[in-house]
Amino acid sequence: MSSSGTTRGDAGERTALLGHIGHAATFDNNHSHVQAGAHRHKDNRVWVRVPKHVARLTWLTLTRDYTNALLIFAPLGIIAGALGWDSSAVFVLNFLAIIPLASLLSFATEELAATMGQALGGLMNATFGNAVELIVSIIALKDKQIRVVQASMLGSILSNILLVLGCCFLIGGIRHSEQSFNSTVASTMSSLMAVASASLIIPATLYAVLSKSAQSTHDNILILSHGTSIILLIIYVMYLYFQLYSHSELFEESNEAGNGGEAEEGEAEEDEERLLSPIPATIALIVVTILVAICADYLVGSIDSIVEKTGMSKTFIGLVLIPIVGNAAEHVTAVVVAYKDKMDLAIGVAIGSSLQIALFVTPFLVILGWIMGIEMTLHFQTFETVAFFISGLVVTLLIQDGKSNYLEGGMCLGMYIILALAFYVYPDDVDEGIGGIFNKMVN
Repeated sequence: MSSSGTTRGDAGERTALLGHIGHAATFDNNHSHVQAGAHRHKDNRVWVRVPKHVARLTWLTLTRDYTNALLIFAPLGIIAGALGWDSSAVFVLNFLAIIPLASLLSFATEELAATMGQALGGLMNATFGNAVELIVSIIALKDKQIRVVQASMLGSILSNILLVLGCCFLIGGIRHSEQSFNSTVASTMSSLMAVASASLIIPATLYAVLSKSAQSTHDNILILSHGTSIILLIIYVMYLYFQLYSHSELFEESNEAGNGGEAEEGEAEEDEERLLSPIPATIALIVVTILVAICADYLVGSIDSIVEKTGMSKTFIGLVLIPIVGNAAEHVTAVVVAYKDKMDLAIGVAIGSSLQIALFVTPFLVILGWIMGIEMTLHFQTFETVAFFISGLVVTLLIQDGKSNYLEGGMCLGMYIILALAFYVYPDDVDEGIGGIFNKMVN
């Protein structure tokens, strides 16, 4: 009995001891598995870490904006263009694809510009702020679609100073009975817009004077356009220096005075929300720019067929449809900040973008055409020149007092809709400029 009890006791002790050992072994194994799992989770191998980091940044970038859902049209549009699908399908798919690509291009530019300081950041925004219009226009210029280029440039200006600014005044005016902004900055911008408007009117009036001259009218218009484009580019560089260096306080003091401590808090939050460091932002900028160029190439290539099938003019496509797509991201940004009563920023986005087109992009395309041997000039057609002049005059009258309300927004939108309807019925086969009209009036 005793021996058996002892045996049982020994067995029990042994069992208990083995149990503790087994439990300890199990704990050690589990602990080692946890450590191994943690080690695997923090894997520092480059070929593991880099793809995971890229996938994470890609996911965060794509999910930050609901318009990125339209990115599905980018591969569809490229496939449609590459396989030679119906021109309507090619146009529509690439048209929809450019909307999210423009938003991504704007986002990547802002992320990169935020890390480059005020001067370089402003230059980056100036260069890539209208990258979609610039890419579309360069491709159209390469294909000698000068009507599309001119209409796209003018359409971008009109959509910014009438459509975007009108939406800002209207949406902001619905929430606030009256909104104020820096009238000095607005006056400076409207003066620059008047200079840009004159740069289109002068070639048209020269065409009128030279229409009965023995000299070559077209050659003289080319010389004037090339010289005017160089001067406009110089003025634009001066404007950048004026805005970023010599008189930068004019463009900053109103926001700081209006928002007080909220401005610093907003900047801090903006810094925290930065998603991409300079290298990922640069890579994203390059990739998106390439995709925009491909989609724009197929889009421009399908315009002739669209004109034949639908009866829409090239002028309407270039002046109304393409600018709305290219400026979609800026439209949303301007309206959101206007709703938050940050009218100086809204004015800067709307009119500043128009100045980029008028003083930088359009002269650059004329110079580029000069280099490529393509006769791109600043001689726009009569109706386009008059529309630009009247639109600039209306906006100047509205912003000169430094205040806005929803009625002024309704005026801008109404003016834009009237012009859009006019350009919809405007034919492409109108070749005569102001000179031709003056000749008919004289005769």
